[in-house]
This record gives sequence, C-alpha cells and structure tokens, in this order.
Amino acid sequence: MRCRFHQLLLLVLVSLLTSCGASRLIPDNHYLLSGVTVKSESKDIDAATLATYVRQKPNSKWFSLFKIPLGTYSMAGQDTTKWLNRTLRNMGEKPVLFDSVQARLSCMDLRSAMQNMGYMHAQVDLKTSMKRKKMYVTYILKPGTPFYIHSLKYDIQDTLIAEILKSAPQKAQLKSGDRFTVDKLDQERRRITQYLMDRGYYRFHRDFIVYSADSARNSNDVNITLHLLPYRENSKSPETQHKSYTIRNIFYLSGNEDGKLPLRKSVLENSTAMRVGELYNYSKLQRTYNNFAKLQTVRYTNINFKEIPDSSLLDCDIKLSTNKPNTISFQPEGTNTAGDLGAAASLIYSDRNLFHGSELLTIQLRAAFEAITGLEGYQNQNYVEYNLETKLQFPRFVAPFLSNSFKRNSNATSELAVSYNLQNRPEFHRRVFTTAWRYRWNEPHHHLSYRLDVLDLNYVHMPWISKTFKFNYLDSISNSILRYNYEDLFIMKIGMGVTYNDGINAIRANVETAGNLLNSFSHIAGTKKNQQGQYTLFNIAYAQYAKFDFDFTHLIQFDLHNQLALHFGLGIAWPYGNSSVLPFEKRYFSGGANSVRGWSVRELGPGKYRGTDGRIDFINQTGDMKLDINVEYRTSLFWKLNGALFVDAGNIWTLRNYAEQPGGQFQLDSFYQQLAVAYGLGLRLNFDYFILRFDMGMKAINPAYTTQEEHYAIFHPKWSRDFAFHFAVGFPF
Repeated sequence: MRCRFHQLLLLVLVSLLTSCGASRLIPDNHYLLSGVTVKSESKDIDAATLATYVRQKPNSKWFSLFKIPLGTYSMAGQDTTKWLNRTLRNMGEKPVLFDSVQARLSCMDLRSAMQNMGYMHAQVDLKTSMKRKKMYVTYILKPGTPFYIHSLKYDIQDTLIAEILKSAPQKAQLKSGDRFTVDKLDQERRRITQYLMDRGYYRFHRDFIVYSADSARNSNDVNITLHLLPYRENSKSPETQHKSYTIRNIFYLSGNEDGKLPLRKSVLENSTAMRVGELYNYSKLQRTYNNFAKLQTVRYTNINFKEIPDSSLLDCDIKLSTNKPNTISFQPEGTNTAGDLGAAASLIYSDRNLFHGSELLTIQLRAAFEAITGLEGYQNQNYVEYNLETKLQFPRFVAPFLSNSFKRNSNATSELAVSYNLQNRPEFHRRVFTTAWRYRWNEPHHHLSYRLDVLDLNYVHMPWISKTFKFNYLDSISNSILRYNYEDLFIMKIGMGVTYNDGINAIRANVETAGNLLNSFSHIAGTKKNQQGQYTLFNIAYAQYAKFDFDFTHLIQFDLHNQLALHFGLGIAWPYGNSSVLPFEKRYFSGGANSVRGWSVRELGPGKYRGTDGRIDFINQTGDMKLDINVEYRTSLFWKLNGALFVDAGNIWTLRNYAEQPGGQFQLDSFYQQLAVAYGLGLRLNFDYFILRFDMGMKAINPAYTTQEEHYAIFHPKWSRDFAFHFAVGFPF
C-alpha cells in the first residue's frame, strides 16, 4: 500500500512540474494552447474524423496524460550556448501558443470538409475559454441538412468516346438519390479516366472531366451535368477529338554504365504486360512496373513513350538499372535463453541473378554457442549449433503446363528451400534436415497476401542421448511426450496462410496438415506397424496432425503521439492417426517477448502445471493450444525513443490428459481460471527501418501457484519471483 502511495505521489509531482514550469515561457497577452475539442451537433458527422483539419494541436502528452516534452523544454535555461540547455530544448517541445489566425483557418477547413461531404450550408462555431495563461478551444460543427443528387446528365463532347462509354460494362458511381459529395464526383471521374486510359487514350487525364451543378431555391436536391471536354494540347491550341494510341515497338534499355542487360529476353517479355500491336493500356503499364519491381536484380525501372509523328502509334522504352549480382554479409548477434548467455554469427551469400532470370539464391551459414549453467550430471556444459540453409527464389509461378499469358499475369513467387541443422546439447545431439517448395503472392489493392506450402519435408534424427538424460526422463513409461520427441521422426506437411493488413487491422490465418498422404498410402499398401503401433517410412515413424493459427491486431490512433494496440491470438493443433503427441517443433509455448511478458520463454503453462517439483520444465511446458490477449498503449517520448504500457493475458493447454503434465488439459468450464495475467513497461528505439524493444513485465495473476500471494502477485509483488526482462527486435504484434 505504501509503495502504491509513493508511485501516485511521484505522478502528481511530475504533472505539477511540467504544467507550472512552462508558464514563465508564455509572453504577456499570449496563451498556452492547453486543449482542443471538436464537437458536432449532428450524429451523422463523426467529429473525431474531422479533427485532423484543426491546424493547431496542444503540446504532446506521454500516454495522453503528462506533458513531459513541454516540461523538459521549460527546464532549459535561456543561455543556448550551454550544452545542457540546448540538449533539453532538443529533447523537449516548445510551448504551442494559441493563434487566432490559425483558429479561423481551421474553421474554414472544417467547413470545407463538411461541404465536401454534402453539407453545403455547414457552419463552424469557435468557442474559447481562458484560465490563467491557458487557452481551451472548442470547434462546434453545424452541418445542417445534406444535399442529394436529383438527376445526372452526361455531356460527352467527343463522339467516339461517347460511343465507347455507352458500351462500358462498368456501372456509374453516381446515381439519383445519392448523397452529393466530392468523393462521389471524384469516383466517377476516376472511373471514366481509368476506362479510357486502358483503351488507348494515352493523352487523356481527369482534368478533361468537369461538373456543373444546379440546385433549386429552398431545395436540397442537386441536378448534375458531367462534361467530358474535347482534347486541347494547350490554351492556344484548337479543340480536337481525343486520339487512341497503339504500341508499335517495345525497346529494352540498360541504365547501367556498361550498357548491358543481364536478364534473358524471355524474362523481359514475361515481365512486360504490354504487347506490340495492342492499344496503350495504363493498367498494364502499372502491372509492368510491379513485375519488374519484384525482380531482385532490378534496382529501378523507367518507362517512357514516344509518339510517332502524324500517326496514332507509340514506341515504348523500358530502361532498367540493375543491382550488383552478388553480395556477402556478416550478422553477429547475442542470445539469452532463460539466463544462459551466448553468441551467434551468420555469413550470408546472395546471388540475385543466378540463371539470368532474376532468381535469388541465398546461402546462409549460422553458428551459435551458448554457455549452459545449472546442469548437473552432464559432461559437456555448453550448447553448440550449426545451421546451413539454402533458398532459391524464382520471381514467377514455376509449375508445369502453364501458359505464357498466365505467367505474365501472375504475381506469385516460387521458392525452393533446403536446410540442415546440427544441435549438440549436454543432454542430446539433434539433426534436422528440411526441404520445402512454396509459393507466395499478394493482392495489394485488397491488402492481401498468401502463402502456399505445397510440400514441406522434415527429418529429425537423434544420433546420441546422454545416459543421465535418458535415465531421468526417457525411461519413464508414462512420459510419452518426452519419449516421442526424442525419437527419429519424419514430417511431411502441406499448409496455407492468408494475411490481411490495411495499416489499422492485421489478420493472419494459417492452416497446415501432416501425414495424411503417407497414412493413406500406408493403408492402401498394407504397410505393417511398428511396436508402438505406428506406420513408418524407411523404418521411421511419421507425424500426423492438423494445426490452425489465427491472429488479429487492431490499432486505435488517438493522435500523432499516442496509439492503442489490441491483439488476440489463438492456436490449436490436434495429433491423430499415426500420432498421439505433437512433434516438439509444432507444440505451443507461452511467455517471452511476444506473449505474456511477465514470464520468460517456456516458463508458463500448460494450464496450472508448475513444472517438475516447482522448477521450470523446458520440455513439458508446451501444449496443443495457445491463447494470447494483449493491450498495449504506445506513446512517443522524445527523439527516437518510444514508450509503452501493456497488459497481457494468456496461457497454453494440452488437448489430451497427459500424466506428466498434471493440470494442463483444456477444460471449457474452467480454462478462464487458468489465464495468466501480466503488466509492464516497455521502451523502444524506433529507427524506422527497425525497432529495438526492451520490455519489463511483472506477473499479476499466476495460475500455477501454491499460495494466495503467489496466485495474486499484483497485490503481493516480489521482484525476484515476478519480474521478467525481454529484449527483441520489432513490435510484439
């Protein structure tokens, strides 16, 4: 109780210091802009969406509460030759003084915005209130009654275009009864412009389309006429019919000093959506840009058209500048696994144009070392890992029996991956061989991307297991999870993933299955089972399971400096048929930098399982199901430093009742009682292209407890028991 009182007192003192210190910086007859509010008298207008039109905003607040940047600036002295004063001013934020001119301009902008939404008689009232040297501003929106389209006429002053538009299959964006808005008018302009530019009208643009509107007195109905003007090169040129152009030639040019294009002719042609003899098509032009942008060897693309005099023909020049074909990079890193420190390094070789078709070959060699402490009865106390991974990516859909037109219109990439992983731990040695064939493609206009794993093969080999580990864990007949995951295993899976991301909402869904084809073959062929009742491939048991993952993130932007992130994640996997236990690599774990941050990685769950004799159990603290619920408030502090306050909840469970994981099975009527809850503070260094994240979490509710103090740790915090520190790259979700 005393600790919480001190924390509250500290917050009050900080608030007082930041508010009082800035008053001396406010000149006479001026006021600090302390609050801005936008209100609407109509429920049809969302005032929050129009707040962006207000030109002056108050000083920023940390977590929308404390004006720390303003307070930092106010702490600086007047002598700017001193380093401390300059630093405080650079870190802080200058007071925002109320400007009546900016306020009037904001009223005009708000009024124009409402008129663009169809409220032609909209008005904005400005109200101000002063308290000491602080100014509080309120903008009151009075939209009035909206206007509607009564009739729509087309005045097409080009006879050929008039005939073309009559046969257009696309529907008009304007119709009688619609709200009269600028967006609606622009949509129709864009529709017609796009339609004509895709049918040869190279010189056409939206400025050739104008509107005239007429509304009767005392009426909110508007009669609209769309005018499509004839072509005029400039204000002094005569009016003519618009001209439709055909592509005569396509030339490929090099933008490099050597003047050479390292790409095969077939690759150039397949990347070009336009064709000789076809009408100019703007959509195909943009698709051509996108196709070349996907090629790893191309740095940038510049496409120009030349008109052939006295004709309706165009020559197309596609100029390509290419990257260096080969690169070598070195990436060191530090590791920390449950307190065991280590180091790793990767050597990466890339060839961006392996077969002169912009194929990307990547070969990565990674070596890692970790000093393991606290293991008794093992000779080697360290962990060593070597990983060799090779990927070959094709910038096209590689499959048999595909036509050239399909290849040109597809934006998919194909990938072949092969890797070998060697792990030597004090307890065991592990070897994993993996090979996979995958496809990736996206739909940028719909914010969608897809992944298809056609075939993914994994072979896990355990060449050596220490006698101590075998005696302590694997010789137990009841420990089926451990025994299964320390045997040789074959996994043959297929999977698919879909991602939607519009900048506000991010949705990811993945599904994969393994062993079904092999199991069907085993039944058809009448293959015999091994002593454990499993079918085998080359005398190695194969896994059979289904797995589904769903992830949702929603961002709420309060202002430029404050954001709330809401996250929900659910994963579930079910072993069946040839497997009674999920492979270790496919099991879920909880805790860590991207989960419930009051626990370290693999310290939480399943359910209320406490580990072996109350100690962390790296192997058994895994499950078949995972749930994460996170709320994180993000704020800008100063420079590139951001802060966050978070609350996390979640856990993992098993779907079957395993004797070695007591209390870990999911039960619909009681799982909510086993949700772990954590809270904490985060600091982030945001360098735009990557983010370094430091999160400090504390346990709030611990489902694996022996005492009430341990259960409700939020009321009985204990630093040594409840604190967890995490370092990561990127946001947690």
